[in-house]
Amino acid sequence: MRIFTRCCYGVGILAVGYVLGACGAFDAAGLQAQPQPPADAGPSEETIDKIREADNAVNSAMLALKNDGRYSSVTQAPNAFAIMAGGLNALADLESGRGVDPITFAGLYADQANGDIKENLTHDDEGRLLYKGKLVRMYSIGRLKQMYAVRAQILGEEEE
Repeated sequence: MRIFTRCCYGVGILAVGYVLGACGAFDAAGLQAQPQPPADAGPSEETIDKIREADNAVNSAMLALKNDGRYSSVTQAPNAFAIMAGGLNALADLESGRGVDPITFAGLYADQANGDIKENLTHDDEGRLLYKGKLVRMYSIGRLKQMYAVRAQILGEEEE
């Protein structure tokens, strides 16, 4: 009889555990470190202020590079990639046909070219962008790595 009683207790405890587990009685409540903002809320005011500060710093660095003769852009907005890499001459790069930096490339495709440049931009039958009849290309991988190395040196970062 003792064995039967023990088996009943064991089966009873197992059944209670199964029922409690199935109904989620001991589930942990979902916790979040920060409340999630609505998907369409955009950045917070604090983040917007930091973006504006960064924009001011980028514009200041751009003017310094222009004064040093190390920066020329063909797009309307400042090119943060070129500025952080110590400047570049985007017009000379575009004229050469050997490639432009990624930000200039994106700006040209997004119709953000300066007036003089915009007049010479067309598309071929495959939708590719042409400048004075030459295909607009992005820098080679070697040139991009070189720019990132200069950027790392300027910022005092270690290269990987």
